[in-house]
Parts: sequence; C-alpha cells; structure tokens
Amino acid sequence: MSQSFTKRRLEGRVALVTGAGTGIGRAAAVAYAQEGARVVVAGRRSTEIEETVRLVKETGSDGFAVPTDVSIAHQVTALIDLTVERYGRLDAAFNNAGIEGNFAPITEMTEAEFDEVIAINLKGAWLSIKYEIAAMLRIGKGGSIVNTSSFLAKGACVGSTAYSASKGALDAMIRAVAIEYGPHNIRINNINPGAIRTPMFERTGGVENEALISSFTPLRRVGLPDEVGDVAVWLSTDEARFVTGQTLMVDGGVSIPHVR
Repeated sequence: MSQSFTKRRLEGRVALVTGAGTGIGRAAAVAYAQEGARVVVAGRRSTEIEETVRLVKETGSDGFAVPTDVSIAHQVTALIDLTVERYGRLDAAFNNAGIEGNFAPITEMTEAEFDEVIAINLKGAWLSIKYEIAAMLRIGKGGSIVNTSSFLAKGACVGSTAYSASKGALDAMIRAVAIEYGPHNIRINNINPGAIRTPMFERTGGVENEALISSFTPLRRVGLPDEVGDVAVWLSTDEARFVTGQTLMVDGGVSIPHVR
C-alpha cells in the first residue's frame, strides 16, 4: 500500500525569532517549528519566551530560549553565537522585536521616548541584520531574513511620528541590504502588518476600536498573529527564493487608498 508524505518546507534548517514571547513572534516561532525548523526564541521576558519554546517543542521540533534586548549589540552577538554553537547553522531569521512607544502628538512626546522607539525598532533591527548576515556569510549557505515593519511605514495616525519613522526607515534600509548581500544568496524582506490582534493591539486601544477598524478594512476584520507568522515562514522557504528587498503588506487591504 502506497503512503503519501508531506515534506516539511524547513526540515533540517534553523530559524531565529526575536520578539517571540507573545503575539506575532510566538505565532511565527511555532509556524517555523511546524515546518521542521529548529527554532531559537529570543525576547526580553524570560517567562514568555520559555512558554514559546514549550509550544515549539509540542510540534516535535527542537528549540531554546535566549533572553535578549536587541538594542544592545553584545546581547545580539551572544544570541547569534549561541544559535550557531548549538545548531551549527542559521538559515532564517525573523526580526520581530519592537515597541509601539508613546503614541502622542510630536509636541507631547519626549526625546527619551523617541530615542527608545528608534533604538529598538530601527537600531535593534539593524544590529540583528548585521550580525545575522555575518553568521550566514561564515556558514556559507545563504539564508533568509524577514523583519516586522508596519502599514504605518506608508501611512500614519495621530501619535505615530516615532513609530512611523522607525518602520519607514526599516523599509528603506532593507533595499540596500538586498543589493549588498544578494550575491551571497542572502535574501531580506519586510512584512508590514496592519491591525493584528496582539497584546500591542490591546494596549493601543485596538479592542475598543475594532469595529471601526474592521469597517474600513476591505476584509472587514482585524488580522490574527498566525496570519503574519505564516507569511514570515513562506518568505523563509524556497518558494520565495527569488523574492528580496520587498515590503509585503499583510493588512487585510486597509492600506489601499479608498473613501472611508
């Protein structure tokens, strides 16, 4: 009797996910594991990333947690060194760590609040990309890097000056990286989520405004974390092998200009 097997798309590969304690990062870590990858789970809160590792292992894959603040260079290098020490390779990275900061009009935002958003959302991504690529170059097998940007990189709302700036700069940055390291078979892309039901969505008043947000979203709902995580995984597979330097909106169509 013949049997059919579905080959997992990332079997034998190693994925690193930052900001993996909750929301999109946790969903992505589990999705990578379901596709056969061993997953290194990074984040600032140990309890939450350990729970993500438990969920990763429930899929039958392996993983471990590394508490990391991506805005601090030596913590990022330690994270990547531990990944390569443990598994001998790094094939995919999903740089999802980020904060919303204080969504206040520019005259009401402090310099310290601005600096914190840029340090984590932009510098943190820059550091992660820098050292992930260095590791991929040493290993010599190429790789895929995906970053979480935002639909607010191309749009705005009241209070999004720092956040929009951090994500808009990230979108610009990856185009240069794609050109620099494409010849080494290292691809880099951004996902630009819209309103996604995560702890950040709850903290910024999304739940109270969900009906309104849904009403001007063409798909008439907010997104779910796994709907973003699945795109990160796809961008990390060979199915996306000719995709690099792109920013992919995963927003239910909300960024399409239309009468609201």
